[in-house]
Amino acid sequence: MLTSPVQRGVGLIEVMVAVVIMAIIMAVAAPNFGPWIAGARIRATAESLLAGLQYAKSEATTRNTRVRFQLTTSLGADCVRDARAANWVVDVVDADADADSVVNQCNSAPSDTVAPSILQIRAASEAGGNVQVVSDSDEVVFNGLGRQVPLGGAAAAANINIEITPSGGGTCAAAGGKVTCLRVAISPAGQVRMCNPSIAAGDPQAC
Repeated sequence: MLTSPVQRGVGLIEVMVAVVIMAIIMAVAAPNFGPWIAGARIRATAESLLAGLQYAKSEATTRNTRVRFQLTTSLGADCVRDARAANWVVDVVDADADADSVVNQCNSAPSDTVAPSILQIRAASEAGGNVQVVSDSDEVVFNGLGRQVPLGGAAAAANINIEITPSGGGTCAAAGGKVTCLRVAISPAGQVRMCNPSIAAGDPQAC
């Protein structure tokens, strides 16, 4: 008795069906890719800023001296402080917190003894970029107790918020969009936390 040969492999019709199914899935999912990618970049930047601030506070308490977190336009010899930048530098305050700075010397070798006494730096590109950072201040100074130091001659330290949003396209969920935007908040007591402005009060992640 003759038997039919066993067919192996995948037929053209099966391949075409698989391609059509994949195309449908991609068409349905594509509108969500943009907000998801933007949200991932925002979180990476927020976590970088959070890590820098926590490091500055930790070093201040460990060394029992003032340590500063600064936002800078670059990490080169042309750097200036900018509250809308995502690069950051942590350094020991050698003299006056309002005058002593890493401006124009962000590329200095890390040192515990030579000004500007840089302890750590982080480039914005390491977090992925394509985000907008807007801070209430271009620097945060912690003292040996881990508390904020008043800046600019202020009588007392104030709350400092750093908002991280998409730089191009996409709207934050708090404004009715699909992108999860984040905030890094620093209290006068030195508490540093990351929160979500779109979450209602009462939730641990709310701002």
